[in-house]
Amino acid sequence: MHLDPAMEKLIVKAHFHTAHRQPGYPGHCQHVHGHTWRAKVTLSCEEFPRDELDMSVDFGEIKQLVRFLDHKIIVTKDDKTFLDPKVFDQEGVFVVEGRGPSVENVARYICNKVVDLLKTKYPARGITYDLEVKLQETDNNIFIIGKSVTV
Repeated sequence: MHLDPAMEKLIVKAHFHTAHRQPGYPGHCQHVHGHTWRAKVTLSCEEFPRDELDMSVDFGEIKQLVRFLDHKIIVTKDDKTFLDPKVFDQEGVFVVEGRGPSVENVARYICNKVVDLLKTKYPARGITYDLEVKLQETDNNIFIIGKSVTV
């Protein structure tokens, strides 16, 4: 992401521990396994709006969006085993959209939650934000999603 000198940028890093499985995957990932995921959320715009404390977006609010996933098993709506409350405590289950609980779908979830935060905090301001979520599943496996959104 290139940063124009007239732009402001906010970067938040957070990590969380989860389990997931990739049903239908032809290998070890079809079994339940865990990761320490590392997220880096980068948000930039020409000039951030400020709240009554003269802050733009509270770093802690973004970290909380990410850390919400901590110590959960990430599944899709089709994973009936983990969605059965008789089998698994539902407080520890998070359902992500998509066909599988992949790093791509988890990164998209985080990206959408940051957009929702902006819409709630500074609605209808007509500000264009560039957002990038870098999600590291393992030391060697990283997925990055980026989007521009006007709120």
